[in-house]
Amino acid sequence: MPHADGLLVNMVADCSACAVIRVSGALDHTGEQYFRTTMGGHVDAGYRYVVLDCAALVYCNSRGLNCLLGLHWLLSRRRGRLLLAGVGRRVLWMLEQTGSKEVLAVFPTVTRALASLPVHHRPTWPPPHPVSTGPGA
Repeated sequence: MPHADGLLVNMVADCSACAVIRVSGALDHTGEQYFRTTMGGHVDAGYRYVVLDCAALVYCNSRGLNCLLGLHWLLSRRRGRLLLAGVGRRVLWMLEQTGSKEVLAVFPTVTRALASLPVHHRPTWPPPHPVSTGPGA
């Protein structure tokens, strides 16, 4: 379900402990509440490991970074992990400049992120069915 201002958060694949979620658009003050509510719902559903596919995340400011750090904290409290995959150059630069890359696990691809998890916590990847990326997809 897209946010009115263009943030899109889609489940791509999952298993009992892990969800791969694609984030598209801009993660800033306009999408902050939508992101927190959506991701909080996934954590409440029991996912301890969340791989965020950030390949289509075009912008992330300090509010978006706070969302990522909050999700990292929440998953850590539940003995889980947040893994960022496919982070673009601009977002990666922001993570490096703020020191957040030392806190958040960053991987070049979803495949590499999933490989860092125990085998029994990995969903099937790539997904066996096409993933909807929005209305009309």
